[in-house]
Amino acid sequence: MRKLIIVGSGPAGYTAAIYAARGGLAPLVIASSVEAGGELMNTTEVENFPGFPEGIQGPELMTKMQEQAERFGAEIVYDDVVGVDLGGMVKKVVLGSGKEYEADALIYATGSAPRKLGLDGESRLSGRGVSYCATCDGFFFRERVIAVVGGGDSALEEATFLTKFASKVYVIHRRDELRASKIMQERAFANEKIEFVWNSAVADILGQDAVTGVVLEDTVDGSRRELALEGVFVAIGNDPRTRLVTGVLETTSAGTVWVDGRSSRTSVPGVFAAGDVIDPIYRQAVTAAGSGTVAALDVEHYLAALGEAGEPDATADQIEGLPAL
Repeated sequence: MRKLIIVGSGPAGYTAAIYAARGGLAPLVIASSVEAGGELMNTTEVENFPGFPEGIQGPELMTKMQEQAERFGAEIVYDDVVGVDLGGMVKKVVLGSGKEYEADALIYATGSAPRKLGLDGESRLSGRGVSYCATCDGFFFRERVIAVVGGGDSALEEATFLTKFASKVYVIHRRDELRASKIMQERAFANEKIEFVWNSAVADILGQDAVTGVVLEDTVDGSRRELALEGVFVAIGNDPRTRLVTGVLETTSAGTVWVDGRSSRTSVPGVFAAGDVIDPIYRQAVTAAGSGTVAALDVEHYLAALGEAGEPDATADQIEGLPAL
């Protein structure tokens, strides 16, 4: 029986693990068998995380967070949670390996997953020219003409990174202006390998065994045309990973897990949430890390009220009524 289980190993999960481990809770972190470290493992240079004036590679940052959590006593398990039982006072998780773990509290920090276009060609050609990760697959597109779909920071970051390999990178955006930050726009506009395709949506992805092009639909007049290329990188946003807790935890209209005010408390006592799975707006590594801190501190208060930290036992009403931090 553990005091705390943390599901997720991105900035929120590992920061929660650091704080919880330093607080003597010896958390168990379920990190995933294939996606340990979260979305930053697919990111190139991170320039806006405090403490790294020269920037740091996403995977390196996550490795440092993991090492810091382990230094204070967190245990990392590389497996996938396939089921949860959160209704009682004891929280239980079931892993893909068949192992089960129980704890007094659980932090749900599963992050978000790349959003898809929802096209038949996209699913058919996934891994055959369609990708959601420039750092994972960019090397395979040396001297090829490719496209990035999207208009935010992630799309421009991917496009800029891909110019290291591709001969030309189209950025396909459904509007005539970008959502990305000013600095990301300036870099992309200054890159001679990047060409913007405005007011265009991808209506289909062409090719049988590999991508040969896309069908573009003009978002102004509805006309269609084909654009020849050899790769498509989709960067149109992310959706919170709430599959495990659908129908168990209350969610918001944005599809994220609902939390009480500025706290990490969910609709189920003893279950807390942090990171992108609760944040449809900011979705930054530093804000995810901050919410991981909140979750760990909320857990400490919760366990103290349960008597786990040497405090008197509390009633359920007292536990649910803990003040927001």
